[in-house]
Amino acid sequence: MTHLALRLCDCDKINMSAEDLQRFVKQRTVLLTTFRRDGRGVGTPVNIAVENGRGYVRTYGSAWKLKRIRNNPAVELAPSTARGKQTGPAVRARARILNGEEAERASRAIDRKHPLLHGIIVRMFHRLRREQTVYLAIEPA
Repeated sequence: MTHLALRLCDCDKINMSAEDLQRFVKQRTVLLTTFRRDGRGVGTPVNIAVENGRGYVRTYGSAWKLKRIRNNPAVELAPSTARGKQTGPAVRARARILNGEEAERASRAIDRKHPLLHGIIVRMFHRLRREQTVYLAIEPA
């Protein structure tokens, strides 16, 4: 794909509104695209929970997507399969790292939506790897 084609594709993306976020309420997996310093996007399939006008995502502290978000909070969100194949149009959003009560709220929302996977398996995986669990809020840009 040429640079011109990349620019044309980027024009198709719209900024996410609160209504756009509602389409992810029943979606189990989304493709979260974060951006490298050179502007190239890196897509990662993640599980999402949507509550109170925000999308919540759980990850571990040394994940590359988290490092990229610290450098650039602009992200794109698109419905996808569990393996990361995009199944719908992407929207632009902003990611924010949560702590304190907000992180607890995100944890409860994710555990309610994905009780076996995130309530047990992912938590155990993070403990076994001795990783810090980090929560992200995905909000309208």
